[in-house]
Amino acid sequence: MRKTIAGTAAVSVAALAFGPAAPAAADSIGLTDPQDTFHGSDLRAVQVKNNDGAVVVITNHTNLRRDWRSGSAGAVYIDTDRADHGPEYVFVGGFYEGTDYRLLETEGFGHKKWGAAAEGYHQMSVDYAKDQVRMRMSREALDNPGKVRVAVRVSGTRSDGSSAGLVDWLREPHSFTPWVARG
Repeated sequence: MRKTIAGTAAVSVAALAFGPAAPAAADSIGLTDPQDTFHGSDLRAVQVKNNDGAVVVITNHTNLRRDWRSGSAGAVYIDTDRADHGPEYVFVGGFYEGTDYRLLETEGFGHKKWGAAAEGYHQMSVDYAKDQVRMRMSREALDNPGKVRVAVRVSGTRSDGSSAGLVDWLREPHSFTPWVARG
């Protein structure tokens, strides 16, 4: 079953750093990630599509849950400017039923760097049957970038209510994907 969630509040995630990545000349890229958090939001794969009409980021997980007690949430940091070190935008949201999402401007990693809401269309949908989260951002909302790269961080809550250690990054902590050209 496909569930689309809407809202305006951002989900807070811990501060991050960033790392280098090699350029890629493609309109999409897919990367895999090992099972390493053993939680409903465990990140397994990310696909980035830089289409003519929108930038789409699809994340795949192990056992996404509708239950708010999972605390499943994520932040996709989007770098659109090679000359400005680090991300310019962050798409944040919860992966459980009834939560919110938002595309924000940012001057780096971590919620203390997040700024105003980006202007333009953006949407997030969660497909629990496929264990998949899809984030779509209009080109206008991202200031019409030629190339993009992303860093992805997800987290959740343990059954005892704590969240210690339930953080998962795509590939290495604080690293970006290769650049994905508009195609």
